[in-house]
Amino acid sequence: MDLLLKFALRTFIRRGNLRLITAHGRTFTFGDGTGNPVSVRFISAAAQRAVLLDPELALGEAYMDGTFVVVEGTLADFLAIALGQDRTGKPPYWARVPWILRYLRRRWQQFNLPSRARRNVAHHYDLDARLYSLFLDADQQYSCAYFETLDQSLDDAQLAKRRHLAAKLLFHRPGMRALDIGCGWGGLAFYLAEHCGAKVTGVTLSEEQLRLARERAAEKGLAQSVYVELKDYRKIDEKFDRIVSVGMFEHVGVGFYDAFFKTCEKLLADDGVIVLHSIGRSEGPNVTNPWIAKYIFPGGYIPSLSEVLPAIERAGLFVTDIEILRLHYAETLRSWRERFLAHRDDAERIYDARFVRMWEFYLASSEMAFREQAMMVFQIQLAKRQDVVPMTRDYMQREEGRLRALEGSRRPPLRIAGE
Repeated sequence: MDLLLKFALRTFIRRGNLRLITAHGRTFTFGDGTGNPVSVRFISAAAQRAVLLDPELALGEAYMDGTFVVVEGTLADFLAIALGQDRTGKPPYWARVPWILRYLRRRWQQFNLPSRARRNVAHHYDLDARLYSLFLDADQQYSCAYFETLDQSLDDAQLAKRRHLAAKLLFHRPGMRALDIGCGWGGLAFYLAEHCGAKVTGVTLSEEQLRLARERAAEKGLAQSVYVELKDYRKIDEKFDRIVSVGMFEHVGVGFYDAFFKTCEKLLADDGVIVLHSIGRSEGPNVTNPWIAKYIFPGGYIPSLSEVLPAIERAGLFVTDIEILRLHYAETLRSWRERFLAHRDDAERIYDARFVRMWEFYLASSEMAFREQAMMVFQIQLAKRQDVVPMTRDYMQREEGRLRALEGSRRPPLRIAGE
């Protein structure tokens, strides 16, 4: 088994400086020797065998169980080497059979009817609220930040993200009705109410998010402007001037893209604007990483634009703008990972050491998927009419400047965005 592992990794790992100690004590080196040295070790022969047969699932499980450990360097350093070999995101050639089987059954795994969608959301978002407070920014933004400069703090980058989205939504008068699909803990909804004068309805399937969002709305004095409810987007039956969805589309599932966009089209006013913010993949359709699907986001899937745009067309919506954020999520995840590990002992007190290793693997592997592979974030702006959005993108910068000046104040906007 040791020699088989050596042969497999030698054909796969051609860059980097990796030393592997097998469960039987043998030491092998891989890569071209560039970069900082990283050493890892298998504690269990069973874990070593499982990783060889199905690395996409078993590597994370072995790290969680403590049967695969990092001896020199960090887990993130190791994953940078492992995920930096093939930027397409495809598994090593010897693990392609499990990948093909997962691709064939991916539609069933993403068959997210309302009851199943709610269970999937509860698995990840109804965790102890103290966990998220260990690593998120002060506003509890659990999606990609917008780094205007690389030295920007996480809190400032998350504020910039809210500002950037608000600018694209083109609020031009107080009292406009907005729908936030997958509103999380309410941060974006509060921003739109405070700085754009919007009346916001937020929907979530997480009871923990619902509870905290309502508490925060009351604390901020925004209970009359922001209403959050526990509801599936398919059950909404109102008209809105603006619709926004941030970090929720990854939970919809390929088979429900038509339902999502047709629902948005039905709910949107004729002169309305939609902004969709979602993780995406640049290499084309793929499968959800099996470890992520099992332990982190059951039912989740990261789409390619080639899967999303046809559904938008079928819904009768116009694409008025697309922006690709490439390394912004890598930097966001780096900040989350560093903050989480700085509070490792606190996380262990909330859950246990295995849970902490699971979340470290989740944050580190996600970061390296964005940094080393073809992951990105897209923001798609949509409308029912061609003339709703200005002809050039200059309005975004002007609107962001206006919002920046308003931040810290609750005055409603008095000027039409893009004037």
